[in-house]
Amino acid sequence: ALKKPALASLNDSVIYELHIRDFSSIDASVPAAQRGTYLAFANPASNGMKHLKALADAGLTHVHLLPAFDIASVDEDPAQRSEPNRAALAALPPDSDKQQAEVAKTVDKDAFNWGYDPYHFNVPEGSYATAGNADGAARIREFRSMIQGLNQAGLRVVMDVVYNHSSQSGTGEKSVFDKIVPGYYYRLNAEGAVERSTCCENTASENAMMEKFIIDSVTLWAREHKVDGFRFDLMGHHMLANMVNVRAALDALTIEKDGVDGRKIVLYGEGWNFGEVADNKRGKNATQLNLTGTGIGSFNDRLRDAVRGGNPFDDRRLQGFATGLFTSPSAYQTGLLPADGQRAKLLEQTDWIRLGLAGNLTRFKITRADDAVKTGEQVLYNGQQAAYAGLPRENIVYVSAHDNETLFDKVQFAAPANAALADRIRMNNLASDIVMLSQGLPFFHAGDDILRSKSMDGNSYNSGDWFNAIDWTYADNGWGHGLPLAGGNKDRWDVVQPLLANKALKPSQAQVIAARDHFLDMLRIRKSSPLFRLATADDVLTRVSFLNEGAKQTPGLIVMSLADDGALDPTYARILVFFNANPGALSWSNPQLPNGWKLHPILAASADPALKQAGAAGASFSIPGRSTAVFVLPKGASLAPAGGPGVGGTVTPVVAAPAPKQLLPPT
Repeated sequence: ALKKPALASLNDSVIYELHIRDFSSIDASVPAAQRGTYLAFANPASNGMKHLKALADAGLTHVHLLPAFDIASVDEDPAQRSEPNRAALAALPPDSDKQQAEVAKTVDKDAFNWGYDPYHFNVPEGSYATAGNADGAARIREFRSMIQGLNQAGLRVVMDVVYNHSSQSGTGEKSVFDKIVPGYYYRLNAEGAVERSTCCENTASENAMMEKFIIDSVTLWAREHKVDGFRFDLMGHHMLANMVNVRAALDALTIEKDGVDGRKIVLYGEGWNFGEVADNKRGKNATQLNLTGTGIGSFNDRLRDAVRGGNPFDDRRLQGFATGLFTSPSAYQTGLLPADGQRAKLLEQTDWIRLGLAGNLTRFKITRADDAVKTGEQVLYNGQQAAYAGLPRENIVYVSAHDNETLFDKVQFAAPANAALADRIRMNNLASDIVMLSQGLPFFHAGDDILRSKSMDGNSYNSGDWFNAIDWTYADNGWGHGLPLAGGNKDRWDVVQPLLANKALKPSQAQVIAARDHFLDMLRIRKSSPLFRLATADDVLTRVSFLNEGAKQTPGLIVMSLADDGALDPTYARILVFFNANPGALSWSNPQLPNGWKLHPILAASADPALKQAGAAGASFSIPGRSTAVFVLPKGASLAPAGGPGVGGTVTPVVAAPAPKQLLPPT
């Protein structure tokens, strides 16, 4: 009898990635026995569920849960676990190494782990059930209560699934597959040993019965537990045929036969190309470049790197579009690259962002900085084609996920030393705006909307509740919880410590709430027009275009046009979106555009004081610094060009309201 939240199209999906313990382990509005469990999602009066309900009302459609199947790393008996003293940790200085030392004592004894170490793939994890390991039926009922609670709040549920490896093989205590058919389910090297490029025991999905197991498992979760989507961990380690067959099996599920509309189940994953399967060595694998046209989504690292700066293996201080590359260069960035080099790099990476905003489609055309017109597959990203999607929903757009630093922490690394906290928050918000208004499926790490920090932890998979838990009262965003765990982070402590020690860099509750409200506004804007959620490649190719391109473009400014022909949007004939990464306001004009533009009504009602500078007069627009401004042309307005000077678009700084120059106090 469970009713699913409405979802007209998979292209309407907006996804929020969340860990089950993070959600409620410190939420005092949840009964103590239910904190960190499935049942926390069945309590609509809790602070966390009120937050998710507000997101759903504004336009969020899916909550993506990190692994919830039975995992090997957490003892399901609470009596066997131990946790650090949270009150004692809270009393320590924000840049101390003592918090991480205390957390390190219990990392393998506490209740926390991301859970990417499968034990039994078809069983809910017992440590998330209030009944623990004592009653198998209880964990199933409570898992289903979680699904029901989220669905009743207006949210569908995605499960993170990890079929590419298991926690053990051979005769290990927690080995399963090898105890059924020794050697068959695992991918072996030339010496006969199990491949471990995923850091665990790699399964062999090229073998028929492993593929059958994956399909049976996914359809079981969908049919019996009413899961609404699946995110495949290290999907590139599976064969392309596996994923196509999973999609077909889901599509075959029907309400009449299975109680599920499988065509509304979203499917995406990590299309990374590495290890023993790289470049199709074990058969055509499910990587970004191989998935084109399948309708299966993969994460867009091109836009991610361009917006944030650098990739997860680079120095965290590298800057990107939203974090000040060329427009607000840091001393570190300038030491690596002079201004002209930064400008060229910014223009190159801005093209990756434009492609991502346009669904990352291989056929989409942009005008490059040398005035050459190129398709997405002709633009290069680290030596390979930048665009790889054949359909918009294959573009999973993100700048933050559970892996690596949170978006806010990355901004703290990359922003110039003299950037005020208010400017850093604007960088954070601008990065999220780009994701939100892209064609494809926007994907957010839980807390992107509330400036979530993990105290600069770059890999918090086993860092406990102290570094991972979310405070839904917004009083503590997680910044300044001490130096992150030495393992994997210590080589950056010299950069991290002075940042954590600077009290001026910790957001107030009011600043966190303002960031949340901004995020809600951007969700509402995406929801306000189908032009932000185009379903086909042809729609994107004919309706999406960019201004401020080519050799005369102004760096740090993206101008995106969305055009209707009367068939899709009942309210707006055209939409213009300005992403301004420059610290100061700009005035931009293009006489080829018509008159009659208005600031989007949601932004016009915004509490953001900077947006008071945003406005349109004829075909001229004022865009605040480090802001996203959305202008709409109502239906029925004349589409005739306004005419006048400035053919092709001109940009001039707004000198009447310069960005305030604020310096942080010494640390």
